[in-house]
Amino acid sequence: MVALPKNGVIMKIEIKNAKLSDGSSQDVLIENGLIVAALSGAADVSIDGSRYLVTPALIDPHAHLRVPGQEEKETLETGLMAAVAGGYGSVVSMPNTSPAVDEPELVQKLIRDAEALGLARLFPSAALTRGREGKLLSDAAALKAAGAVMLTDDGGTNEDAGVLRRGLEYAHALGLVVSVHAEDASLRGDGVINEGHTSEHLGLPGNPVAAEAARIARDLEICALTGSRLHVQHLSSARGLALVREAKTRGLPVTCEVAPHHLTLTDTLFASERFYCDPVLKVAPPLRSQSDCLALLEGLRDGTVDCIGTDHAPHTTAEKQRDMLEAPFGIANIEITFPLLYTRFVETGKLELSKLLELMTSGATNMLGWTAPTLEIGSVADIAIFDLNTTKTVDSKTFKTKARFDSPWQGEALRGWAVCTIVRGKIAFDSR
Repeated sequence: MVALPKNGVIMKIEIKNAKLSDGSSQDVLIENGLIVAALSGAADVSIDGSRYLVTPALIDPHAHLRVPGQEEKETLETGLMAAVAGGYGSVVSMPNTSPAVDEPELVQKLIRDAEALGLARLFPSAALTRGREGKLLSDAAALKAAGAVMLTDDGGTNEDAGVLRRGLEYAHALGLVVSVHAEDASLRGDGVINEGHTSEHLGLPGNPVAAEAARIARDLEICALTGSRLHVQHLSSARGLALVREAKTRGLPVTCEVAPHHLTLTDTLFASERFYCDPVLKVAPPLRSQSDCLALLEGLRDGTVDCIGTDHAPHTTAEKQRDMLEAPFGIANIEITFPLLYTRFVETGKLELSKLLELMTSGATNMLGWTAPTLEIGSVADIAIFDLNTTKTVDSKTFKTKARFDSPWQGEALRGWAVCTIVRGKIAFDSR
């Protein structure tokens, strides 16, 4: 999928009797950053894979690493360490930083700084418009040449349909995907949770499903007009999903992602004793109803949803301790996404393991136009090893991310934790 660094990798690793997602076993041998048929000498590291699930490393198409300019929330080191601790070998970062990632030099610096850390691979997305202001298009050609893999104004919505049309056409000519945060700003208003019974009961301003659906409907029309690839981020509602499903039946080049919090949490939690008006649950788009969660799960099963993006969005504890109107939107989750979804859905028989792994690996590469990752000989050795048998409770105080405020899943017993992540043939994380 990605070229190896020029200096290569000399580590030799063997994973004996690796247990694969289809239940079969094989030895996985790694040398010079690649999966090989045989090692040229003795292994530097030998791992008993019979106890674990061995897969291509996960790929996150949507994470906020807060660099440049917001390092009090996250740094490249803490964000990418959190990624490998979650089994991720590659992360697509969002450009809603300070300044916004809208210049080639910023893209190049992110890539260079991430490579020096030797953790997860970083693939920056760049702002579709200058400063993410939704007015003037960024220089997409220069951004792509610098290494940007996607264009998006995520964190804000593209209110000017004409600008989005031109951006899609420009991106299409360059072979880039445009990713959109689909919320109509005028319908969203000052909403901080899903508009419905819970928002009315608590007296909090609501953000209706219509805000997401109306914007998706508009953007799909622009997608049809331009024939350009459109990716809908963090889709949260049954109605929004239905619009994407129908567009796919029409053959439109649209893809979508769902985040773990929209699959596993609902707005009713805001009225619960544990989470009463707790900003830890405040995300954009907001947590929806149980029926929306069920619809999104069905979207995973039937193929409407292309991939799972964490929408990992770290903040400082002080920020998240503000009241509901003032606290920022976002949840830190990249370290627990796989065990959370494995435990909630695979162990309960609601989703096949192979489907979950597809959504967390090749789903993202298909959306981005990359080659799907494999464990075949000659492939780049980006590998994740998961323990499906050991139960461990979520404890945000042990997270690698800077965002160690209480997690919505705090104390939940999960299986499927990453125990080793190999990137470029080197061990980037090992908790065995």
